[in-house]
Amino acid sequence: MLTRNCLSLLLWVLFDGGLLTPLQPQPQQTLATESRENVIHLPGQRSHFQRVKRGWVWNQFFVLEEYMGSEPQYVGKLHSDLDKGEGTVKYTLSGDGAGTVFTIDETTGDIHAIRSLDREEKPFYTLRAQAVDIETRKPLEPESEFIIKVQDINDNEPKFLDGPYVATVPEMSPVGAYVLQVKATDADDPTYGNSARVVYSILQGQPYFSIDPKTGVIRTALPNMDREVKEQYQVLIQAKDMGGQLGGLAGTTIVNITLTDVNDNPPRFPKSIFHLKVPESSPIGSAIGRIRAVDPDFGQNAEIEYNIVPGDGGNLFDIVTDEDTQEGVIKLKKPLDFETKKAYTFKVEASNLHLDHRFHSAGPFKDTATVKISVLDVDEPPVFSKPLYTMEVYEDTPVGTIIGAVTAQDLDVGSSAVRYFIDWKSDGDSYFTIDGNEGTIATNELLDRESTAQYNFSIIASKVSNPLLTSKVNILINVLDVNEFPPEISVPYETAVCENAKPGQIIQIVSAADRDLSPAGQQFSFRLSPEAAIKPNFTVRDFRNNTAGIETRRNGYSRRQQELYFLPVIIEDSSYPVQSSTNTMTIRVCRCDSDGTILSCNVEAIFLPVGLSTGALIAILLCIVILLAIVVLYVALRRQKKKDSLMTSKEDIRDNVIHYDDEGGGEEDTQAFDIGALRNPKVIEENKIRRDIKPDSLCLPRQRPPVEDNTDIRDFIHQRLQENDVDPTAPPYDSLATYAYEGTGSVAESLSSIDSLTTEADQDYDYLTDWGPRFKVLADMFGEEESYNPDKVT
Repeated sequence: MLTRNCLSLLLWVLFDGGLLTPLQPQPQQTLATESRENVIHLPGQRSHFQRVKRGWVWNQFFVLEEYMGSEPQYVGKLHSDLDKGEGTVKYTLSGDGAGTVFTIDETTGDIHAIRSLDREEKPFYTLRAQAVDIETRKPLEPESEFIIKVQDINDNEPKFLDGPYVATVPEMSPVGAYVLQVKATDADDPTYGNSARVVYSILQGQPYFSIDPKTGVIRTALPNMDREVKEQYQVLIQAKDMGGQLGGLAGTTIVNITLTDVNDNPPRFPKSIFHLKVPESSPIGSAIGRIRAVDPDFGQNAEIEYNIVPGDGGNLFDIVTDEDTQEGVIKLKKPLDFETKKAYTFKVEASNLHLDHRFHSAGPFKDTATVKISVLDVDEPPVFSKPLYTMEVYEDTPVGTIIGAVTAQDLDVGSSAVRYFIDWKSDGDSYFTIDGNEGTIATNELLDRESTAQYNFSIIASKVSNPLLTSKVNILINVLDVNEFPPEISVPYETAVCENAKPGQIIQIVSAADRDLSPAGQQFSFRLSPEAAIKPNFTVRDFRNNTAGIETRRNGYSRRQQELYFLPVIIEDSSYPVQSSTNTMTIRVCRCDSDGTILSCNVEAIFLPVGLSTGALIAILLCIVILLAIVVLYVALRRQKKKDSLMTSKEDIRDNVIHYDDEGGGEEDTQAFDIGALRNPKVIEENKIRRDIKPDSLCLPRQRPPVEDNTDIRDFIHQRLQENDVDPTAPPYDSLATYAYEGTGSVAESLSSIDSLTTEADQDYDYLTDWGPRFKVLADMFGEEESYNPDKVT
């Protein structure tokens, strides 16, 4: 406080004594200090020509933070040159904290702070002061602005905003290895005193680590710190302000430092010999034991690789590393046999995968141990002499033929007898049988290679002493082919030859196929049949490679003379017995160009040599079609004209009577016309009479007295009956057909004399006149005949 006031007094002397003169005239309003008090003068208005005493320009006050006194803290004083001390001037205060933080005496202008201030919360306040006439309440001069600054004290300790800290450093690091840098922050004013000047030190963690007092960098202080001895360190760091002097405030933080691992330790087996017991029935690939080497390192530095040192029994076993436990897992590579060998001994080497060259001088990073394995005897199933049996048999071999045998033995001590049986899985296994004691396999059905060329099934062998112990082996039986089918020509069966072909020209290459075996397994031969070898138009040239060529023997061919040639080709195979077949090839003669390219093999090729073009041939065919149409039309017209000439005038009804004088073959005559449509269905329904006897007399619609039967018809019928009775081939009864039935609903009913009991002479046709004008002509015609009948009795 004394220093500040002395500085203010010195500045006032300089300005007041004229030692410091401003470059421009100063305004009337000046601020100055009086003796040792903080005073702001507010000068009143004067004449511009009046010389005034220059004052010290001062526009800020200072106030201590964290003031704890019982009275308000005095800040300063405002004074106007117009204030004569008569109480006519009133001072006012406005701005930051006016009335709440700072107050002013309206009469004297004294300013006080009425509460404790914190610089870290607000470092300064800007306020405005003004002198007002009490009576007129008018400003005596313009408003003046000034600042009140909060003066800092050391009331904040350094703080580690990022603490607590976590750091790592590799083990075995040299002295001075960088670990971490810490930083503390002091909220006090760094521009005023030493309140914010921080110094770092270690309170806990020595002698392992050190810290730079100015920068806060932590480093190692001891060499070769071993993680395996101690891994975690907790260091207490202090930061103190005031440059670390007595009375300064301090803050602390914790730094947790972890030593990271380096590969500075080799793996070591806890014992030199490991004993394992393994049953001889252990399957290949199974784990039979575990061994472990200890490595105090961590992570990838502790990863161990195990290897079997070549030696006694090492080729039967393998060892791999369990990545989770870092154990060596010993596995079986080959089957064990107690009867063959009962114990194995070999060495295992353990070494690190990731080496650190800085520690090579410490020695080899590997260790060796001995493994002894004892094989335990187990009751085992029988063992077949082969892992796979392959047999062959010819197709169509008689049932019961033995085609092979399997053998299995019990290798255990006190061997047991073995029984064999087929593992039935499908119907195909029934083709074979096996002798349960001897193991011989025989056919059970006839085999056909073309149906199934190979059989694959399993045979099971079991011990008599323990049937649950079984073993299985696969049987592969190949069915051998017997030459049953002759070879045949592969497609095509038809080829073409040019009319201008030359002798010795190959027009087609043919090959053969045999259903017995593939063509690669046989040799086929080709030749002409003997009947075709006499003056042949074509021949067959055998190329001795299962193919042959059709060769021409003539100098040119004429299609007009012969369009098709049929060439019989004999093909033989090389199997036993030899099979052969005759295959006929069709050779068509075609028109070709000079290069031998076929131009046409259709009908047009025959007419082209005559000189007729395609258009001419179409025109000729069209003319032929037209002529045929005319002939058909003419014949149709002639038939229609002949039919019209047979028809007469509609008035001559007698010419329309059609005579049915055909004699049928009886009821058995089903080939003749159907007479059922001419029968009277009404008569059939009403008179259920037999057709093989003479029907009873039927009454006509118009009742007539019975007359004498017709003797000629009766004699004719009796004669026919006698002939049919004598004839043994005749049906047992005659047929009686009713003709000329006009149909149901007709007023005239039937006009036929058949089935009538009276003769034509006994008929009375007078009733026709009652039927109307349509029957007038018919009534006149029959009435005229009746009038001229000389036999009629009047």
